[in-house]
Amino acid sequence: MIMFLSTNECDGNGECIKRCPTEAIRLINNKAFSCITCGACYRACPNNAIYKNKYGGYVVDRAKCNGCGICQYNCPINNIKITEDGVVKGICARCGACVDSCPIDARVDGFTLFKTKQLNYLKSFGIELPKMNTPTIFNNKTVSRVSVNTNTDDCILCGRCDYYCPTNAINVTVDKFDGICNECGVCEDVCPTNSINNGIINHNTCTKCLKCLKSCPSHAINFDDYKINIIKLNQRNDGTIISCLNCGLCSDLSKGDSLVKINNKLVFDLSKDFSSEDFEESIDKCPVSILHLNNETLNVNGIVKDSLLEGYCVLCGNCVDVCKQDARSFNIVEWDGSVSDDCIRCGTCAEFCPYDLITLTYEGILVDLDNCILCETCGIYCPKNAIKTTTLAKKRVLDGFNQIDSKSCIYCKLCYDICPENAIIDNGDSVSVDEDKCIYCGACYNICPSRAIIFDRSFVNKN
Repeated sequence: MIMFLSTNECDGNGECIKRCPTEAIRLINNKAFSCITCGACYRACPNNAIYKNKYGGYVVDRAKCNGCGICQYNCPINNIKITEDGVVKGICARCGACVDSCPIDARVDGFTLFKTKQLNYLKSFGIELPKMNTPTIFNNKTVSRVSVNTNTDDCILCGRCDYYCPTNAINVTVDKFDGICNECGVCEDVCPTNSINNGIINHNTCTKCLKCLKSCPSHAINFDDYKINIIKLNQRNDGTIISCLNCGLCSDLSKGDSLVKINNKLVFDLSKDFSSEDFEESIDKCPVSILHLNNETLNVNGIVKDSLLEGYCVLCGNCVDVCKQDARSFNIVEWDGSVSDDCIRCGTCAEFCPYDLITLTYEGILVDLDNCILCETCGIYCPKNAIKTTTLAKKRVLDGFNQIDSKSCIYCKLCYDICPENAIIDNGDSVSVDEDKCIYCGACYNICPSRAIIFDRSFVNKN
């Protein structure tokens, strides 16, 4: 239960009451008192007309609400009322408008108060605390996972790790035409006469066996005038490298027991009974979009399997061993739930978290680190790169739709206040969206206390 509170400094001036878009605040003993966001109304509504938003508050869908009054009767503090025209009032959406409107700073977020108490407690022991970014809720927990990461400063995008990965869990994409050498060195590995060194062929010892030509992943070797040639460009490769994070999301989402995580390693058991449908959700929600099914047919224990799962890391370390630049290494990745000052509280992270572990707060976000698996989905979708990631995988908005339903809009202007791109237009008695400025971040959609914003968008891989 997360709520906004009034401190003892509250003098009952009523500015928060005037600003609250859902009329969820009233005076009791000359102190501002508001909805406690307990969710009793949400659970009791027979029409599913009340939903919990990404801020941990509750919002009435006026299109579904029939004004039956069940929410009003179940409110433990008698805060809900229904107007003559059947509109439900008194439910807090946790928008934070009351905090901004208080002229004496007497309204606080319960999260903020809790964080302050924690900090003061630690300071009482003389502990020197590090500087913390504002848009996060303080906690003393971290979540961690083991994975193989790439040092992009050292990586030359040769694709050697990609070639030797036994489960095809690495994808190296180079921005140049196929048929140009990437300096992966595979040709040197397969040459039976050691006739290739640093991309240079010794034609005196070359037997023209064509193993290098057959094995070259870039198709950069040709045979001309009785000689093997390597086609090169003297320039650094430009592109991306994406690899499995070993987060385990795929095993959690897969049906059956063919894909599991044992001793922190993903294991795919071909002997188990499985079908391609078992992995549809796992593939669809893979944070780095590398999990896939191939069309390879394989006879396993007398049973023909018509497709095999690929793209999951087994932590074998083969990519680490074969990398000539020492750009791949085992790492323990940690996160304490913090985000940078670039956070705009748009709610995209909360929207795409596969376990619904992120709650928006007045200051930023609160992450349930007890259950977070560090899949980095939140950071991959974050439009402002406010959440640190270890992968180059990134999602961007391809297209979107954003309109405001004037019949449902209560003209609270919260969307106008929160929009980071100034894409909401204040028309004096209504608000509208400037489609030319809108980046479809979702901030207005998540903050709207009356569900008046009709919003949708589609994402693609940025890289």
